[in-house]
Amino acid sequence: MSEVLLSAHRLTKRFGGLAAVNDVSIDLWRDRIHAVIGPNGAGKSTLTNLLSGDLPATSGKVTLSGQDTTGWSAEKVSRQGLGRSYQKTNIFLPFSVWDNVFLAAQSRDPQQPWNPLRWLRPAAKSATAHARCNAAIELAGLTHRRGAIAATISHGEQRQLEIAMTLATEPRVLLLDEPLAGMGVSEAEQMVALLLRLKKDHAMLLVEHDMDAVFALADHLTVMVDGQVIASGAPADIRAHAGVQAAYLGEEH
Repeated sequence: MSEVLLSAHRLTKRFGGLAAVNDVSIDLWRDRIHAVIGPNGAGKSTLTNLLSGDLPATSGKVTLSGQDTTGWSAEKVSRQGLGRSYQKTNIFLPFSVWDNVFLAAQSRDPQQPWNPLRWLRPAAKSATAHARCNAAIELAGLTHRRGAIAATISHGEQRQLEIAMTLATEPRVLLLDEPLAGMGVSEAEQMVALLLRLKKDHAMLLVEHDMDAVFALADHLTVMVDGQVIASGAPADIRAHAGVQAAYLGEEH
């Protein structure tokens, strides 16, 4: 049964006199993909940064899994069950696929009371981190590339790796900022298939400029222009919205 896992109410972020995000409310439901679209400078990435804790809000409220996370650090929000990817791929290029994902998985090992002997135990011995790492790599479709150095795999696989690293932290909510950027047709199709696999167990916010992918994936669309929401609803309603066509989509959509 679907449930709201993340809710933002009247979020605003001002930089001096500029309102990069202005009075935006949004709900993310498990088993649904909520896409946020709009022209460059619309405030989409700023909104994502507010939800993840990478930026503090000027005003408004964010609730994650029933907990008020307004003003929390990004690290604390992440531990509450939120994972995100960035516009620029954020991985360790000299490391293998396995090592990248294992580092993320290890970060979720329970924090024990301070014990000097704990620091003598090899991190690589963590059975739970191994299990999370293996599961994330398999779900991301990278099992056959687990030993490859991250710098040597394709751009599309690097984006899959970033998502695998996020999955290794066992999030319930995923914020994905342009995960298909720079991909060819085949790589984009693989990413769409991956996001559809993830949909069942996660609430997902998708910021993306590939409109074919957006309309193939999204259950709900929010359109932003100049920091404000100009329309929000089902994909068919957004496609037919005259104001959205004029501001962003164009006649071909």
